Amino acid sequence: MFDTVVIATDGSESAERSITVALDLATQFDASVHALYVVDTGDIDGSPESVRDEMETALTEAGEEALAAIEEQSDREVTTAVREGQPTAEICKYVGEVDADVLATGTRGRHGEHSFLLGSVAEAVVRRCPVPVLTVRQLDASEEPAPEAR
Repeated sequence: MFDTVVIATDGSESAERSITVALDLATQFDASVHALYVVDTGDIDGSPESVRDEMETALTEAGEEALAAIEEQSDREVTTAVREGQPTAEICKYVGEVDADVLATGTRGRHGEHSFLLGSVAEAVVRRCPVPVLTVRQLDASEEPAPEAR
């Protein structure tokens, strides 16, 4: 059913649970795993010109670290990619390029709680992505399942 799972991450705490769920899904279906981080060029372009190069480098390094964390967490090979551009467009494009069967993402990102139910990128991806999107909400400490239930 699922041969290729793509995990879109921004390295935020919200993405952590979606990574775990996506890796479990990939294991259940013996699917290949791709992990994607998009450097948001809107963030770079909106910053003062004097710090744009440094900001781009910092965001790229943060992406590489986030992807490395997924690789460490996985019991299978993970194909990773760092892209630059508008996150929604780049995520949807990547999904098509790798012929993904499902995309997993967190519901909130680095920019926090600015949308009612989903973060703006997650909401846009759900609306535009050509494959099913598994959105996974980060649980509050009071909602975490007991260790034996995991």
